[in-house]
Amino acid sequence: MATALTLYRTTIGKKAAMAVTGLILVGFVVFHMIGNLKIYLGPQHYNDYAAGLRTFGGPFLGNSQFLWLARVVLLVAVAWHIVAAVQLTRLSQTSRPTRYAQKKVTVSYASRTMRWGGLIVLLFIIYHILHFTIGAVGYAAGQYQEGDVYQNVVRGFSVWYVSIFYIAAMIALGFHLYHGVWSMFQTLGVNTSRTTRALHMLATVVAGVVVLGNISIPVAVLAGVIR
Repeated sequence: MATALTLYRTTIGKKAAMAVTGLILVGFVVFHMIGNLKIYLGPQHYNDYAAGLRTFGGPFLGNSQFLWLARVVLLVAVAWHIVAAVQLTRLSQTSRPTRYAQKKVTVSYASRTMRWGGLIVLLFIIYHILHFTIGAVGYAAGQYQEGDVYQNVVRGFSVWYVSIFYIAAMIALGFHLYHGVWSMFQTLGVNTSRTTRALHMLATVVAGVVVLGNISIPVAVLAGVIR
């Protein structure tokens, strides 16, 4: 334990923590998107899929316990990811107190917004749980029906400004995901002169597929394709 804490205090340790928590987040958003796309198979299939998640782990886990465990792990991973990012930024500023006057550094939009991207994602996850999981926000009285996940999604995204919010959040997630996947490759040491182009492409594809897949659902609801 002491060794792990000592390692975490170093730059390498914090980067490793960001890589591990980032891997957890990437895995979650990819599998979550794949599950979300099952909505195109119809209400019965989608609701059965959601019911399967609620009962996953039985009889050792109670109803929905696996889902709440996964959500807690996700929130902890996001929070730790943000903390490590802030600490790395402060370490970088401490080691380089003065700005280089003549050296220009080209930084992508995704990189510049990385610090805030994690916070935005964390706030979005909390809202997402309050919206679709609990039904505490975004629904008129009596609209949210426990267990009818398909209709809850349709009713939730039928409110145009809620859909716009989700679409904007997914775009922000895409920028963060792209830079996060790329940074993870660098931290894990798999980025070389030979693999740079391929890894950039992979990061772009992962971010693009997740964003387009998730955005397609509110768009399909607003267009009447899913109803």
